[in-house]
Amino acid sequence: MVQYREHGSLADILVLLEQLIAFPTVSRDSNLELVAWLQDHLRSYGIDSRLSYDAGGTKANVFATIGPAVPGGVMLSGHTDVVPVDGQDWEGSPFKLRISDGKAYGRGTCDMKGFIAVVLANIGRLCSAPLRRPVHLAFTYDEEVGCKGVRTLLADLERSGVKPNACVVGEPTSMRVVTAHKGSRNYRCCVRGQEAHASRIHEGVNAIQHAARIISRIEDVADRLQGAARPDSAFDTPYDTLQTSLVHGGLARNIVPRDCEFTFGYRYLPDTDPDGIFAQVHDYAMQDVLPRMRRRAPGADIQFDKQSDNPALESGPNEELADYVLRLTRQKSVGQAVSYMTEGGLYQRAGIPAVICGPGSIQQAHKPNEYVELEQLALCDQFIRNLCEQAADFRPKGKGEQ
Repeated sequence: MVQYREHGSLADILVLLEQLIAFPTVSRDSNLELVAWLQDHLRSYGIDSRLSYDAGGTKANVFATIGPAVPGGVMLSGHTDVVPVDGQDWEGSPFKLRISDGKAYGRGTCDMKGFIAVVLANIGRLCSAPLRRPVHLAFTYDEEVGCKGVRTLLADLERSGVKPNACVVGEPTSMRVVTAHKGSRNYRCCVRGQEAHASRIHEGVNAIQHAARIISRIEDVADRLQGAARPDSAFDTPYDTLQTSLVHGGLARNIVPRDCEFTFGYRYLPDTDPDGIFAQVHDYAMQDVLPRMRRRAPGADIQFDKQSDNPALESGPNEELADYVLRLTRQKSVGQAVSYMTEGGLYQRAGIPAVICGPGSIQQAHKPNEYVELEQLALCDQFIRNLCEQAADFRPKGKGEQ
C-alpha cells in the first residue's frame, strides 16, 4: 500500500480511494467484488445494507441507511462503474493510485470514486452524529452506459417504501452546487436495402447511401438547433446538440451493401421536448428516404431503436435543496448548469429533489491520467462534516414533521 505523509481525514480518504481504484469496475464487467468490499466496510460499523441486482445477477447496487428510522432524509449517491482505459496512454497503471503534485491519479479518482471514498471515510462520523433525519447511501452500477443501475435501485426503494427527501449526486462539479443538467437520448438506426453485384447497381438499393441521407438530415437538424441558441441560458452550451457517433455497413467493395447501421444521440435542455428532436429525423427517414428505397426494393426497411433515455435535471424543484447544500458547502450561489448527464434527472423524476455536487472537474473525467485534486477531496470532506453538524435535518417546506 502507498504510504502518505498526510495525517487525519485526508489520509483515510486516500487509503480508501486506493482500495476503490484497485477494483477495475469498468461498466462491461461485474462490480460484485467491489460490492462485497463495500458491504464489509459498512458492516464494520454495524451498518446493514441491501443489494439490488441487474437481470444477470452480475452487478448490484448497494443501499444503506444511517441514523434514525424516520421518513425522509438526505441521500448521498455515487456510481461504482468507470469507463474503459483501452487505447489510452497512461503514465502508470490506471488502477493503481498515484499521488503527485497535490493530485490523486487513477481511473475513477474524479468520476467518481473520489466522492465515494470521502463518504466512506466519514461513516464513523455519520454514525456518531446526532442525526435528526437519516442519511442514505446509494452506490449504483452502470451509470456510464445509460444509468441502468439507478433505475433498479429506485424500483427497489419504491417496493421497500423508502423515499428520501433529497439526493446529492457526487459527480465532479469542483464542489459547486449544480441544479440543472441536460437530458440525453441515444438511438440506433438500421437501414436495409437490397444486395446486388457492384457492376449492376441499378438492381440494388445501397443501404449506406440511404443511411447517409438520414445522417445528413441529422447534421441539418443539429445546425438548426445550434442556431436557436439561447444567450440568456444558464447552460455552458446553451442549445440542444445532436450528432451521429457510430456507422457500420457493407460486406465487400464489389457488393451493393444491403445493410447499414448507425447510432445517433442528442443532449437537450430541460424545457425542450425530446420527442420533437427525434421526430425531425424519424419523419424524414420514413416519409422521404424509405419510399425512395421501396420504389426499387419493396422489402427495404428503416428501423429505429431507442438505446437510452435519461431525463434532464430541472432547477425549479431543487431550489430548497440547493439552498441547503450551499450552506453546507459555504457558498453563496449555484454553479453553471451543465451539459453532461447524471443520475440526478432520474432521482428527480422519481419525486426526489436532487442536486449535483462532488469533488473534481468533469474536464478530467474519462481521460488518460484522470485525477482529482487533494484540495477537492478536502472540500468534500468538509461538506460531509457540515452535514453531520447540521444533523442532516433537511425538511422541504410543506413536509412538516414526518
